[in-house]
Amino acid sequence: MEQVPSTGRLVQITVTDGYDLKGSKGDTPVTFIRAEFNQVVLGDSAKITVSPEGTAKYNFTCSFEFNPEGGITLDDLARKPVFLTMTEVLPKERKLKEEKTLILGQAVVDLLPLLAGETSFETTVPLHPVQGSPLETPRSGAKQCSLEVKVFAAEPLLTAAQMSGGNLLKVTLEAAYSVPESFVPVGTLQNYMVGLQVPSLGEKDYPILFKNGTLKLGGEREPVPRPKKWPIANILAPGANNIPDAFIVGGPYEEEEGELNHPEDREFRNQAECMKKRIIWDLESRCYLDPPAVVSFQKRIVDCRLWPVEITRVPLVVVPKGKAGKFDKTEDEGQLSFHGVAYVNMVPLLYPGVKRIRGAFHVYPYLDTTVHEKTKCLFSLFRDTGHHFIQNNKIGGINSPLAKQVVAKNLREDKTVKEKDIDGRLRPGDVQASSIKSQSSDTPLEGEPPLSHNPEGQQYVEAGTYIVLEIELDKALVPKRMPEELARRVKEMIPPRPPLTRRTGGAQKAVSDYHSQIKNISRAILDEYHRMFGKQVAKLGNDIDSETLEEQKCQLSYELNCSGKYFAFKEQLKHAVVKIVREKYLKTTSFESQEELQTFISELYVFLVDQMHVALNQTMPGDIQDTISTIYTSNEQLRLFAFEAEVNENFEMAAVYYEERLVRDPQNLDHWLDYGAFCLLTEDNVKAQECFRKALSLNQSHIHSLLLCGVLAILLENYEQAEIFFEDATCLEPTNVVAWTLLGLYYEIQNNDIRMEMAFHEASKQLQAQATKQKSTDSIEYVEEGGKIGSSLGPWGPTDGSSTIAIKAEASAGPGAALSILDDFLDESSKLQSDSREPILTTQSQDPSVGPKLSNMFPKEIPAKKEASKCQDSAAFLHPVHYGASQTPPTTIFMETIRFLMKVNAVQYVHRVLAHELLCPQGGPSCEYYLVLAQTHLLKKDFAKTEEYLQQAAQMDYLNPNVWGLKGHLYFLSGNHAEAKACYERTVSFVVDASGMHFIFLRLGLLYLEEKEYDKAKKTYLQACKRSPSCLTWLGLGIACYRLEELTEAEDALSEANALNNYNAEVWAYLALVCLKAGRQLEAEQAYKYTMKLKLKDEALLAEIRMVQEMVGFGNPSF
Repeated sequence: MEQVPSTGRLVQITVTDGYDLKGSKGDTPVTFIRAEFNQVVLGDSAKITVSPEGTAKYNFTCSFEFNPEGGITLDDLARKPVFLTMTEVLPKERKLKEEKTLILGQAVVDLLPLLAGETSFETTVPLHPVQGSPLETPRSGAKQCSLEVKVFAAEPLLTAAQMSGGNLLKVTLEAAYSVPESFVPVGTLQNYMVGLQVPSLGEKDYPILFKNGTLKLGGEREPVPRPKKWPIANILAPGANNIPDAFIVGGPYEEEEGELNHPEDREFRNQAECMKKRIIWDLESRCYLDPPAVVSFQKRIVDCRLWPVEITRVPLVVVPKGKAGKFDKTEDEGQLSFHGVAYVNMVPLLYPGVKRIRGAFHVYPYLDTTVHEKTKCLFSLFRDTGHHFIQNNKIGGINSPLAKQVVAKNLREDKTVKEKDIDGRLRPGDVQASSIKSQSSDTPLEGEPPLSHNPEGQQYVEAGTYIVLEIELDKALVPKRMPEELARRVKEMIPPRPPLTRRTGGAQKAVSDYHSQIKNISRAILDEYHRMFGKQVAKLGNDIDSETLEEQKCQLSYELNCSGKYFAFKEQLKHAVVKIVREKYLKTTSFESQEELQTFISELYVFLVDQMHVALNQTMPGDIQDTISTIYTSNEQLRLFAFEAEVNENFEMAAVYYEERLVRDPQNLDHWLDYGAFCLLTEDNVKAQECFRKALSLNQSHIHSLLLCGVLAILLENYEQAEIFFEDATCLEPTNVVAWTLLGLYYEIQNNDIRMEMAFHEASKQLQAQATKQKSTDSIEYVEEGGKIGSSLGPWGPTDGSSTIAIKAEASAGPGAALSILDDFLDESSKLQSDSREPILTTQSQDPSVGPKLSNMFPKEIPAKKEASKCQDSAAFLHPVHYGASQTPPTTIFMETIRFLMKVNAVQYVHRVLAHELLCPQGGPSCEYYLVLAQTHLLKKDFAKTEEYLQQAAQMDYLNPNVWGLKGHLYFLSGNHAEAKACYERTVSFVVDASGMHFIFLRLGLLYLEEKEYDKAKKTYLQACKRSPSCLTWLGLGIACYRLEELTEAEDALSEANALNNYNAEVWAYLALVCLKAGRQLEAEQAYKYTMKLKLKDEALLAEIRMVQEMVGFGNPSF
């Protein structure tokens, strides 16, 4: 029979030097090193005398054969170190035939680098003294004694497939806390054990056992950091139990992945980990997973999700002297006692990039049916297969004394009852992958009577026992995209567009230089004029006639020509003109004909004269310039006007306002995001995507831009791009609740349940962290922040996840039903107005070249509707939900996401998220939940459903101003103006403002005007003007003042409205009425002319104007 060639590979361990050594008989003892691995002595070094300095040159090399097909395997390298035991050779006494030796210490060499693909490494390992060793007292001025060790393998021990597909699993059992009171440290010695199974070499399972836990009484918390220990018995030196560079560091409860990580568990855990009994292990066990085992491990996590971790205690037996092979125990000791199980959720290990889970897990009584239901595990590690593993797990140094303790009779190898294959039960030791099966596999064995009760295990529940466990992998099972890769992918999809650098030259610079030269020359000419005629002008003053001025002009021209200043001025201007010819007209070559030259000179002359006039007009005295008034509207005001136009369904006007903001500052990403949200409102998803991507190109780290690009990618079914956007957002801002929630919703669409759970779990953790941080702030400060938006008027800046959200209506069948996102802006704008107590629109620019009138920016005339028709025909204005002082802020990730989606008009997602909110343990039906439902039904003009949900919301929070505000909108749109007025009045009377007070004031004022309560209308519109002035608020105020015969106040208000929007026909109509009654014919005719030009649609108002015209006898030039 041919011998199979050995596939073993040699691993050499060389001990080169020892440092800071000493012996029992002096500082120059004779010592030797014994190397042990896997319960085998690898060899002894020569006997070396330690130098007086404490050093020794051993140069001792030993080796073992690594053979994955049998013998020493990768798993052995992972969980077993090399022990180096230093022994002192004592001087030989005359009467003794053999030399006496004394063990000084023991060092441990971890072979883990070999599993990382290294073929050699050097390390300095500490030499830990045994008890009573002279090494316990180090040499004077010396550190801890140590050995220099080299490890070498001729070739890598791992194949390329193992390097890429294999993994290393580390399981650390820290302790079991709050154990039953029946656990006492006196009486029969007990072995406290914990075990679990993992797939290892292909199809077989590998048991991981933690034995010999130490029972401690309460009184103090376990120190951190503390070292992790080898799960190996009978190590000679106490310090050698510690795994090098491996520590238990603990951490906040909230960051754990277990079951007791909520704020309400903190008090119990503090008490359990300080005052109550506990069992301490602090052991780390390792297991190498080859590529098939990694695949099996992943599949089993997907199938089983929960992993059983068993705990029990077994009485220890003392081996009598001289009877090492016999056990003297009674039959009662053959029972497993206090058999419990903890269910560890292993799913987080399938989250992208997750390599470690650590947490506290409740211990429950071990019941076969319960364990099978939860984990699909058919066998108990301890009861069915445990004795084989426990016996085989007893490993240690060869020179260690024999163990004095063994397991009880029920775990002995000679127990023949469990050796039999009863009814198909697996034989002990033959644990295979079938020990954990899917739900569709075989049911628990009939021959094994199931445990219906476990009174001892029930004590774990009564005591609140939990174990603290850590499971760590060397590589994540599911790789996570690196932030650099995500950023690169985003750049590939949306290249960054930095603003163009302004050229120092160019046409604009040439014209600007020409203006500067004109200004300089004009000043020089004025100085010359003042020198020649200053005294004469001072005497005559304003009585200078034209003949005198002409004479002065001739004299000045003569003086400039005679002095040479005229030619100097020409030369000074020549260079600027040449630059205009080259840069603006691009003329750099000779003209082909004289005719072409003359034509160009004529064109150039006209342009230069026009630009000269522009430059001279800019140098006019300040008193003349002040007569030209210009109303400059800010970007925030333009945004408010656009929101008003959206609510009133005047989308053409809203687009003009948004586009004007973009023209003013195209590099402001807030303007692009607002315009994109408007495009979503009008269902122009392609254009909305362009806007959001433009914003992202301006700042590729802007979270809201990334999220909106992801939302649009899903709406347009570009799912791969959506995942990139959402993942990049979570990488850039890991604390963003909305980003994680949107990522979870994306995974839900993809039916990826595990990643969906991961994203929702991370979002909940971040929201909980924010809530914990928020508890430290003053509750009054929270209420104040609830009524405003923050320091920035724009809604796109960084938020903490609890910003005010506004809701816009999405057209159910085209852009017919408009929804507004005005809420978050209005409260902030009102704050600015209340600070100054003056309308900001009355400020005039001192520079006529800056900020032309808004009307001049319109490309065409846009007729405006009558305000009454605007309000009646407009869709429901949906509000964000603010909370008063008596209410609790929202604490669910889904409600946060609902607000964000409604703010950007992505209402397609809302019902999906509302379903999650309804099923969320922290969520469920709430006032805000019913408000959102009412708002969505109000969009569809389903007034019956809207009223039903509003009744539900009112029952849950009767004092919520948003409920009454939305009720007012419902009755207003349904035509019940009496009820609408009552709801609006109630909303205004609350101490805490509702969302969207702007439109509540507008509609309430309109109702007052309809009922001819002009004093109330005036007060209401005045409040609106102070909070957020606009054309509509000033118009309403002007109408109320006009009806009260307060013509001066009415004209002032209407003038403000006209300055903000001079394309509103109703404003011109009331200005015509005011001018008619004031007797100003020319102004009345002009106002009437624009009223007709803009096509006023209110026939009643038009008839009133004509009646007043007939009464005063003027105002209509066509008579």
